[in-house]
Amino acid sequence: MHRRLIAPGALAASLLLAIPASAADYSPGAPGIGDPYYPAYGNGGYDVSHYDLRLQYQPETDKLEGTATLLARTTQDLSRFNLDFLLDVSEVRVNGTKAAFTTSGEHELEITPKNPLPKGTAVTVVVRYSGVPSSKKAYGFTSWHRTPDGGVGANEPEAAWWWFPSNDHPLDKATYDVSVAVPDGSQAISNGTLQSVSSRAGWTRYSWRSNKPQATYLATLAVGKFDLTTGTSESGIPIVNAYSKDLGDNYGAARASIERTGEVADWLSEYFGPYPFNALGGYVPNTNTGYALETQTRPFYSPRQFASGTNVSVVVHELAHQWYGDYVSVTGWKDIWINEGFARYAQWLWSEHEGEGTAQEIADYVYASRAADDPFWTVEPGDPGPENQFHIAVYDRGALALQALRNEIGDEVFFAILKGWPKKYANGNATVGDFVKYAEEVSGQPLASLFDTWLYQASKPEAPAARAASIAPRAQGELVRPKSWKKIAATNSVHER
Repeated sequence: MHRRLIAPGALAASLLLAIPASAADYSPGAPGIGDPYYPAYGNGGYDVSHYDLRLQYQPETDKLEGTATLLARTTQDLSRFNLDFLLDVSEVRVNGTKAAFTTSGEHELEITPKNPLPKGTAVTVVVRYSGVPSSKKAYGFTSWHRTPDGGVGANEPEAAWWWFPSNDHPLDKATYDVSVAVPDGSQAISNGTLQSVSSRAGWTRYSWRSNKPQATYLATLAVGKFDLTTGTSESGIPIVNAYSKDLGDNYGAARASIERTGEVADWLSEYFGPYPFNALGGYVPNTNTGYALETQTRPFYSPRQFASGTNVSVVVHELAHQWYGDYVSVTGWKDIWINEGFARYAQWLWSEHEGEGTAQEIADYVYASRAADDPFWTVEPGDPGPENQFHIAVYDRGALALQALRNEIGDEVFFAILKGWPKKYANGNATVGDFVKYAEEVSGQPLASLFDTWLYQASKPEAPAARAASIAPRAQGELVRPKSWKKIAATNSVHER
């Protein structure tokens, strides 16, 4: 055996390097991730890579019990950190050791580990909790929807607080295992693929897995009594759809729409590239909400979406989000156009596909049907403000901007951008500015002025600007409403949250 001799100076240096930072060098993680629209959402000081949620839910009482295990890594020398959460916590452990905890603000769980955590440390956080989600409110509202046979967690930009502790902002995406025990006869629906179903002593446990990074608001849980359908898309993606058994007159229209999920996803792949996940589907619980939501791999639909009959257009919208919003997520909530402008434009493309009005005809109609003094034009889709985040202008004016871009650079380059963008930022986050830069790189053209006109001006683009973008100004008497407009407009309630 050979011993390596260490010079005294080198020994002293190595000992200094081994001395941990003093307590004074550690600081609490920020109670918000830094989003200007929602300063208290998300948290600083760590990054989550995986959520393991083992839950039990009783539909009769709306009681939820759970153990959440979070795998994370610190991004600073951390003395304390927060999770976003509303239910009642009984115990927290950090790396196996009990940690002190308290609550603060509207939805903050403050955790102080027994020992401070150096930057770059792998951390396992275990939170045991219980509560009645429907009894909890933050900022005057709830994102947990009680149904006659259970409950649903689905909302944007926040839904996680009501059923699992998290770093609740799209900047911190993670993979998920969600395992939920419910009384026999009920089902638990979540994202991704169904890994197993097992029954014991009157309870059935459903275990779901999302194996690609997923934003917290895109995680969903629905418990109730559902009719399940399964299948496979033509491209080979497994499909699970779920329909509440008590949808009444809306049942047939909901099923006739959502059963086309595989067809629509394959069609969208022609424009956006290969479907980015390993599962597809949708679910319709018996809620009284009006909106739909692009919960990853398995969108949530309200029964009201189908009150007037089939609505494949809303399925197109939510599935388009799987690329634009889910696969590539916003960096901050002001970048919402990256989600909604593109999902709306997908509906315009579907109209072309169905022969019910081209995207150009719809763009002309949107532009001409809104007078210059319509408040619609005062909303800037590129940065609408939190109060207008889901304003119809973000959708319709946002899609109008894409038609202007298409006319400026031509179909070949335009559709190359639509397909290349999800690939460039796959499983990550991006801003409106990133898209402008990418469009300029691919097209080889300066486009800042075009985007400024259509996304950042609080006024209706004047006729010369519209003509330059090949958007046709028309007199009111010359308006021709595209055949698809009624179907597209019927999805407007998806924005009412």
